[in-house]
Amino acid sequence: MTNLAPPDPRRRALGKGLDSLLPRPATASTGEAEGGRPREIPIDLIERNPFQTRSHVNEEQLAELAASIAANGVVQPVLVRPLASGRFQLIAGERRWRASKLAGKNTVPAILRQVSDEQAMEITIVENLQRADLNAMEQARAFERLARDFHMTQEQMAQRTGKDRATVSNFLRLLKLPHAVQARVEAGELSFGHARALLALENAEEMEKATQRIAALSMSVRQTENYVQGLIDPSRKARKEPKAERPVDPNVRDAQEQLQSALGLKVMIDDHNGRGKVIIEYARLEDFDALMERLVGK
Repeated sequence: MTNLAPPDPRRRALGKGLDSLLPRPATASTGEAEGGRPREIPIDLIERNPFQTRSHVNEEQLAELAASIAANGVVQPVLVRPLASGRFQLIAGERRWRASKLAGKNTVPAILRQVSDEQAMEITIVENLQRADLNAMEQARAFERLARDFHMTQEQMAQRTGKDRATVSNFLRLLKLPHAVQARVEAGELSFGHARALLALENAEEMEKATQRIAALSMSVRQTENYVQGLIDPSRKARKEPKAERPVDPNVRDAQEQLQSALGLKVMIDDHNGRGKVIIEYARLEDFDALMERLVGK
């Protein structure tokens, strides 16, 4: 196939993610057995990846994917490696594999790779981090595993996953949160923005108490930031009980949280019937430089 345009060097990290980790077939004789065309493999012969970093799956989205697969089949093959037992172990594509089972499929298209345990773990983690549907804590723990098990620097992790280094750093900081607070982030009770605001307290007991109040009052990220700053500096003018803010369209809120997760910075979307503004806040010059490079390549 002829390329229509030369690759953009600024996007090289996204392009090389998984492909840079996957051993290619050495000869043409490997054919379908190793890195060739996808082959249909019985779903029951495929085992779940023990290195999977995803801990939560949206059942509604999985059902939607299953319905699509039932109607149109699996568009993108899963990635597996052969086991000595004659079975196969999933490397990438768990949602497609699970949705295929839910759709009643007997087989799933798969590409085979001969990889070690270590390679399989790294590929799985990087593949997950390149997707947008991991919650903030799952992403933080995935980065932690890359640092711990593969001794990657934050810069290396950023290159492998297509994210900037500041974003990697911000996710790793979430691991400083108390376990009870992390659990609320995983459950979707707190967003990435809420979690970042709580980190300013630097005291586990204060974080947990603040979290309980934030959840009880359903504070927005902005209200949470003001509340936390008030706890840090009681000398500021008397704090008022958070008032109910103007209702935010769920689509706007979702877009705001996706931007915050992708950029690793506080983002606010002020929307008024399709018109408004997007505000991105940064606390350090390094964060600003990373944002500029991500947006304009300078």
